[in-house]
Amino acid sequence: MDVRSKIEWLEQAAQYDACLEAGEPAPVTQMTAAASRVPDLRDSVALLSAGGRKVPVLKILQTSACEKNCYYCPFRAGRNFRRETLSPDDLAASFDQMQRAGLVQGIFLSSGIIGAVRSMDRMLQTVELIRHKYGFRGYVHLKMLPAAEEAQIERAVHLADRVSTNLEAPTPLHLSRLAPMKTFEESLVEPLKRARRLIQQTQWNSGQQIARAGMVTQFVVGPAGESDRDLLGTSQRLYREVGLHRAYYSAFRPVRDTPLEGLAATPPQREFRLYQSDFLLRAYGFRVEELPFDDSGNLPLDQDPKVLWAQRHPERFPLEVNRATPQDLLRVPGIGPQTMRNILRARLDGKLRDLGQLRKIGVDVAQAAPFVLLNGRAAPVQMALGFAW
Repeated sequence: MDVRSKIEWLEQAAQYDACLEAGEPAPVTQMTAAASRVPDLRDSVALLSAGGRKVPVLKILQTSACEKNCYYCPFRAGRNFRRETLSPDDLAASFDQMQRAGLVQGIFLSSGIIGAVRSMDRMLQTVELIRHKYGFRGYVHLKMLPAAEEAQIERAVHLADRVSTNLEAPTPLHLSRLAPMKTFEESLVEPLKRARRLIQQTQWNSGQQIARAGMVTQFVVGPAGESDRDLLGTSQRLYREVGLHRAYYSAFRPVRDTPLEGLAATPPQREFRLYQSDFLLRAYGFRVEELPFDDSGNLPLDQDPKVLWAQRHPERFPLEVNRATPQDLLRVPGIGPQTMRNILRARLDGKLRDLGQLRKIGVDVAQAAPFVLLNGRAAPVQMALGFAW
């Protein structure tokens, strides 16, 4: 099979890793001659959110062969699944053609596992070629495979802008129900801790910034019977202990001919509520203990978690917008980190007196109005029509 066909297949296999924000490929308005020699952008590129902008990224596996038997995985060992492998030379050269043609601005590289050390070495060799032979200085996201060696982790954080390890489940018990050949702390959490130590030591000793886009992880949501509290509790721990940049939550979808094929798919709304709540932890100052879980430890699917929290804390509202602290403003539904900063700037020019002023600076006034005072007065709202004036 030719290199182009392998790239197209391994890109499709990589869709199961959600550790980037994917979307529709960016339109290509100009194609150089090199573009005819590489895979079609529409088949091989995801969009990555980086620094507030979307950039096209080749998201691909080094190989779809794997010795692990993760119960949910389409390319688990023993399953009748097409296996392809790209050599470091072929993958690096193809990526170089794509990025020189203007089709991609980065790469997300993961891999199946045929010997963790050997598989990790092949990925590192690919990125070494991309960086040093082809001189690419753009975005590289590199997966750290379970049980990667210390020297491999060190090389990964020096080569890549972002590194990640998929935890898959929030606890050892839940992981055993998904991936019995993996160990939670030793093979999954420990690489993140080692990467964190190496990043900090390098920055302290030399001032060099490595893995500047941080570390991320991914969970498979649903099939192990974990609760939302379990997932978000582990994420909060990793934010605090290893400086995790963010966690990704992938709603489970059953795959034919796997042990979990008979389970129901996880509702996409559950994934959405997890992302909303995770953002409250990372950017709004919330703690897991404050989130509005039900008796089973899950978030209601039909209600926004921040709005529900506000409704359950009437003692905190209504809040005077002109005197509130930044931390208190962030607790108001309809006000986010940027609009909070906009409010603080607007207050320097005088008191905010009506919802129109809030609307102009980006506040979702339909959500915020019931929870705020403006110069001592409650904002008039027409809730039935869903807007305020």
